[in-house]
Amino acid sequence: MLDIGDILRSIPHRYPFLLVDRVLELEPGRRIVALKNVTINESFVRGHFPGAPVMPGVLIVEAMAQSGAVLLLHDMPDRDSNLVYFTGIDHARFRRTVRPGDQLRLTLEVLKLRARTCKMHGRAEVDGSLAAEAEILSALVPRT
Repeated sequence: MLDIGDILRSIPHRYPFLLVDRVLELEPGRRIVALKNVTINESFVRGHFPGAPVMPGVLIVEAMAQSGAVLLLHDMPDRDSNLVYFTGIDHARFRRTVRPGDQLRLTLEVLKLRARTCKMHGRAEVDGSLAAEAEILSALVPRT
């Protein structure tokens, strides 16, 4: 299990755009299970939507992508000299709303892994109910 300190050492994202709070499982090169606690203090709550806040689907997908980046960078010895760029989304589907108070469980499994590119299947669930799923494509690039 990785705590927030481990996550901050793995990826460069920071508040308010860090969307991964904890990692429950990590199988290097294969799979990750992470959590995002959605709170009333999230930056999107005031405007999406006033009086009926929901987490935007694009941020759910971003949380999946960040979880995938933790998976790819965590065991990399030179991770500080690399970034994981989110390069594509395929087959994205949104099944239910995610609201403040929900805990998003993010599961990503590697479908294809090459030297500089990766394709993963991601699922976001709340209380065992599917909220969203997508195939996430990313590229490992040198940090300049």
